[in-house]
Amino acid sequence: MPKSNSIAKQQLSKDPVFSHIVDNYEPLSLSKTGNVYRELVRSIVYQQISYKAADKIYERLVGVIGAKDYRPADITTVSFDELKSAGLSKQKTQYIINISNFFAERNLVEANWDNYTDEEISKLLTEIKGVGQWTADMILIFELGRPDILPVKDLAIREAIKSLYKIKKEKKALIDEIYKIAEKWKPYRSLASLYLWSWYRVNG
Repeated sequence: MPKSNSIAKQQLSKDPVFSHIVDNYEPLSLSKTGNVYRELVRSIVYQQISYKAADKIYERLVGVIGAKDYRPADITTVSFDELKSAGLSKQKTQYIINISNFFAERNLVEANWDNYTDEEISKLLTEIKGVGQWTADMILIFELGRPDILPVKDLAIREAIKSLYKIKKEKKALIDEIYKIAEKWKPYRSLASLYLWSWYRVNG
């Protein structure tokens, strides 16, 4: 185990409610694609449908584009109807075009994201119509490996914390309470979230 990860686990285990999770669960692990742009496109495809259905649509989309390692120009040169024919809704098709145009116009495909703070990345990505805070948080955690992200927009995270900490509050009061609880997890709230996702997959 890397020393930094060991230190993070020790920090999280100081929370008596959380220590049981650290002792009994492995944090969720997802492979990186190595490309923020393509991961954003992929995230749009996978929103609000089953993984099985999304896998098929994404495979067809890559076929329509004609390249696995596609870039914005590979999408913007394909017609709206051709992209939609992969099985996308009109809205998702437009969002993917929005992302492609944004990355092309800002020259972001080759961006060195290490030069950006978490807040700068969130602000930049959420300028794109179709990319919300949840998506930005997923990019920060899974693609960029930022260590201190708390994705409060994620339903599983909210439900896990509500259950574990026996919270009865809802809406803004719930979010405020989650932030308060998570103070003790800093600066390792991303790892805490990965544990919470693993816990929720079993107990949610």
